[in-house]
Amino acid sequence: MNDSHDLELLFRSHIPIVAITTREERRALDLVISLRERIALPVFRWTVTEGLLRVEPGFSPQRHNLEPADVLRHIKASSHPGIFVFLDFHPYLDDPINVRLLKDIAIGHDERRQTLVFISHSVEMPAELSGYCASFDLSLPDRQTISVIVREVAQDWSRENAGLRVKADSAAFERLVDNLAGLTVAEVRRLARKAIYDDGAVSEQDLPAMMRAKYELLNKEGILHYEFETELFANVGGLERLKRWLEQRRRAFHATDSTLDLPKGILLLGVQGCGKSLAAKAVAGLWGIPLLRLDFGALFNKYHGETERNLRESLRAAQVMAPCVLWMDEIEKGVSGNDSDSGTSRRVLGALLTWMAENDTPVFVVATANDIEALPPELVRKGRLDEIFFVDLPDIAARVRIFDIHLGMRDFDSTRVNLINLAQHSEGFSGAEIEQAVVAAHYTAHAQGSEVSEDILLGELRQTRPLSVVMKERIDYLRDWARERTVPAD
Repeated sequence: MNDSHDLELLFRSHIPIVAITTREERRALDLVISLRERIALPVFRWTVTEGLLRVEPGFSPQRHNLEPADVLRHIKASSHPGIFVFLDFHPYLDDPINVRLLKDIAIGHDERRQTLVFISHSVEMPAELSGYCASFDLSLPDRQTISVIVREVAQDWSRENAGLRVKADSAAFERLVDNLAGLTVAEVRRLARKAIYDDGAVSEQDLPAMMRAKYELLNKEGILHYEFETELFANVGGLERLKRWLEQRRRAFHATDSTLDLPKGILLLGVQGCGKSLAAKAVAGLWGIPLLRLDFGALFNKYHGETERNLRESLRAAQVMAPCVLWMDEIEKGVSGNDSDSGTSRRVLGALLTWMAENDTPVFVVATANDIEALPPELVRKGRLDEIFFVDLPDIAARVRIFDIHLGMRDFDSTRVNLINLAQHSEGFSGAEIEQAVVAAHYTAHAQGSEVSEDILLGELRQTRPLSVVMKERIDYLRDWARERTVPAD
């Protein structure tokens, strides 16, 4: 981290206003104060509760300068140079009087050398000040720094527990350090304490809870959803070709074979209810990584530019959570575009395609879609994602497996029924429709005061009209379209 050098360069470049957006106020303030001797300027700090204070021993707060406009008039009227740090000034940047005063101070910077520094979790400078302002981002700790912080936390625990050593194997320690990447120094220290102080050990059991806590820190807008339960492929009937494809790329994704390109992701097209969402969850379960679901419904905002910002922040959060699976469910709803959204969907698509082209972190995209006609050609062409799979209606072998899975999940011994007979009578059923037939059979048996039987299951199947019958024309068109254009998932 070379923050000190970079910030000093900004000060020496005579930039009147510096905006630091960060959640680490103390660290940012300490960084500015540490430079006062090297740049030979006094440092002042302002808060709305204490007013203006010269950050040196022996000085008291100037409480008459509590109000934003008052302190800005004071600085403008003064000829003394200095670095003036404003903490949480962002609510007052909408006031035209404050904006004019800030502009006056900035214009007079060459004569008075008064630099204004704004530190807050959110700093958006008005357009009138953009020509006088530079943004500065505190760097996140690198892997070596994170390792040092975790060891310091372990030493703190040892001192507080009569010299006992923290129990940790090297593999768990390395994974903990890797998973803390992308967080601030304070957040790294806090999550490391959470992992170590719980039981005085660093183990694989600490990692899921730590990843959930990391996700909560990053997902401020509620657009990304952390899926806590990921399905194992053992609980997914069929999709054998997709399973083999993913297994072949597991080592490359986890960077155990550096000679191979990092897998980008897949697009799952298919009939509704045939397991696309289940497959997305199963990818994360198979590879042993977190699953994040991007909610396109929450992504869109009525204000111009907010939707694209939401997408950028969500994608950035996914990169910080890497390695992970990013599940974009029903992606066509977010990128298809129409005449009523003022081009927002097209801008979202452009931002998404740019990110997909530039992303070099282990974020594996699993996009699912039902409406092929709504998908833009830029998204489905080769190179955006690694492969396009079609999840078709399950064949008889897959239907046998699906019946076996769902009967077993409800503590029913599937050997008591003829699974092949059930599979033959469920021709054209999706996996979801088979599951609902099993659920309905349990309700029927309970109402009759009996146990689930093959006859009850067959009765429920006969009463069900699957989607392949109700919407035959659309399903047939979808299957015909996919036959020559996609790879079968099974």
